[in-house]
Amino acid sequence: MPDVPAPQVPAADQTLRILSLLARQPGPVAAQTIATTLGIPRSSTYHLLATLEQHGYVVHLPGDRRWGLGTAAFELGGGYARQQPLARLGRPLLAALSDRVGESAHLAVLTGRDVLYIVEERAPRRPALVTDVGVRLPAHLTATGRAMLAALPREQVRASFPDATALTQRHGLGPATPRALREMLRDVRAAGFASEDGEVTPGFRSVAAAVRDHTGWPAAAVALTWPAEGVERDAAALAEAASATAAELARRIGRPG
Repeated sequence: MPDVPAPQVPAADQTLRILSLLARQPGPVAAQTIATTLGIPRSSTYHLLATLEQHGYVVHLPGDRRWGLGTAAFELGGGYARQQPLARLGRPLLAALSDRVGESAHLAVLTGRDVLYIVEERAPRRPALVTDVGVRLPAHLTATGRAMLAALPREQVRASFPDATALTQRHGLGPATPRALREMLRDVRAAGFASEDGEVTPGFRSVAAAVRDHTGWPAAAVALTWPAEGVERDAAALAEAASATAAELARRIGRPG
């Protein structure tokens, strides 16, 4: 086999390899594991991790002595999602979902502590919502955000929401402490879908399901939103419909099965 040329900028090569390794892990890992797996000197590994931490690409969990991806890495993932693949694949599926259930459907991605809406399919005779394309909202208040946060490693959620100051409010509703958020996400995992009631827009409810990529990572989430007043809707049935659409989108972006 031909020799592989040595990288012209070794530090850049090592940095990208560290990020790629962390992205493939189910949760944060020890610096020694990173150094051993990649064959990078231990001292260099710590220096590179410290630099990545300064720029928000990794976070250090002192209690566990482990490192995980930071919010800046999520921003990169959100940037890729905004460049059409998820939106292009998801738009026809959400249009069909909205037509089928008669409610507005949304597709969102996680960017740090926020969700970014990349597709909206408004149902006939339903009002415009705050969840328009390009809008960002706090992930812990939205059904889409909760669905994706529940699919993340628990250590990652703890690093992103270390204290109450990270849990902003819109209408005085929603989890106000990291413990309350953890308990809510446990309920989401048990139910298999996320929900919110008036925490984004008073008078409206939403349910959502995560779209997992081939690694099991939450690449996006599909949501349905409807008025809380008026015609009674079966939230569980709507969640099942959203979950089916999320599963089909996951299949289309390459998740096995």
